[in-house]
Amino acid sequence: MSVTIGVVMDPIARIKPWKDSTFAMLLEAQRRDWTVLYMEPGDLYVRDGRTWGIARPVTVTDALESFFTLGEPRNLDLADLDMVLMRQDPPFNNEYIYATYLLEKAEREGVLVVNRPGSVRDCNEKLFATEFPQCCVPTLVTSRADLLRDFVQEYGDTVMKPLDGMGGSNIFRVQRESPNISVVIEVLTQQGRTPIMVQRYIPEITQGDKRILMINGEPIPYALARIPREGEFRGNLAAGGTGEGRELTDRDRWICEQVGPTLKRKGLYFVGLDVIGDYLTEINVTSPTCIRELDKHFGINIAGDLFDVLLDLRAAQRSKA
Repeated sequence: MSVTIGVVMDPIARIKPWKDSTFAMLLEAQRRDWTVLYMEPGDLYVRDGRTWGIARPVTVTDALESFFTLGEPRNLDLADLDMVLMRQDPPFNNEYIYATYLLEKAEREGVLVVNRPGSVRDCNEKLFATEFPQCCVPTLVTSRADLLRDFVQEYGDTVMKPLDGMGGSNIFRVQRESPNISVVIEVLTQQGRTPIMVQRYIPEITQGDKRILMINGEPIPYALARIPREGEFRGNLAAGGTGEGRELTDRDRWICEQVGPTLKRKGLYFVGLDVIGDYLTEINVTSPTCIRELDKHFGINIAGDLFDVLLDLRAAQRSKA
């Protein structure tokens, strides 16, 4: 089958191919003999109402160095693509928002955009989890210092984090007796101007922060538990955690059942749930990772499973056109 796919991502020269999920997708697309066109967010533009991109053919090799080759750039009407993967990492800033607007126009022209741009824009990765309170620990989102302090006093041991962070950055464990509560609140809320999230601390973090990957609302049957290093409470691999593959528990599957139908309805085709112990903590919709680690642990092909589902969705989309 002849398929042309566009990938909008951060500069490919900066990725770590041995752990990058977008790179796993590029490898799989190439294995299928698809035409793969590489773009960065700044390559997108609108001309006379249509979204275009300055696209370059990309060839990849599963290696640590010299792992990609880019061809000559050309101007491309995104409506000519079969699908577009939106794989830009946070921060979710104005540049990101503008990219969703541009890709949304391409979507209206019939291109399958993964994930749906409007839903990516609407579903903040931390706030989105609060749509499923039955799956979460006690959680508060506010910019008010008094409410944050009251929450810490109520639960004693808490975690505070910004709503737009990634990779475990700027996450603080705050307890009743912590001497720097005021400073943490002032810094995170930018002196009360920006809402943040505070949650009851989940001691099961020592057993790992599990990443569960969802394809069109259905889970991969395995999770990557990211174990914090000694003296650390953040399990993120970017914060020094180590990955351990595990099968999903009954509770994990129950959480997936609670969240899955909403993901499917919103066109969030590839999503990463973060689960600590028995609780959902985040829903990653921008560029979820851990494909390469799970593939290696369990001998599976997550990118292949994703593309099989996307081809079916694309066929169904075109049959309705």
